[in-house]
Amino acid sequence: QVQVVESGGNLVQAGGSLRLSCNVSGLTFADYAMGWFRQAAGKEREGVSCISWNGGSTYYVDSVKGRFTTSRDNAKNTVYLQMNSLKFEDTAMYYCALAYGRRCLGLTPDRYNEWGQGTQVTVSS
Repeated sequence: QVQVVESGGNLVQAGGSLRLSCNVSGLTFADYAMGWFRQAAGKEREGVSCISWNGGSTYYVDSVKGRFTTSRDNAKNTVYLQMNSLKFEDTAMYYCALAYGRRCLGLTPDRYNEWGQGTQVTVSS
């Protein structure tokens, strides 16, 4: 059974940093690209980043470029999202999800399956 578990969300002041983690079990983690998504209250789920199976390629939504960095450790079955210079508008529930294969094919939710339950990030202004 596949399990996807996010952690690291917290309340932080604007300008601060957080690192989210996502641990995956129940399959061969290195066979899948991994995405990070977020959903603010009353808004649709938005793709934030994707990292290919070996970390060789990464993609970001424009609003986080230069501030967020995704990485992975295949030995630990874990993907990370380092978030710096946080803004109030980054407040959301953050989710990670497995892509259908090794490559990133976009940042829309339909390109991913096996979602976690999410971790809340709240940025105070």
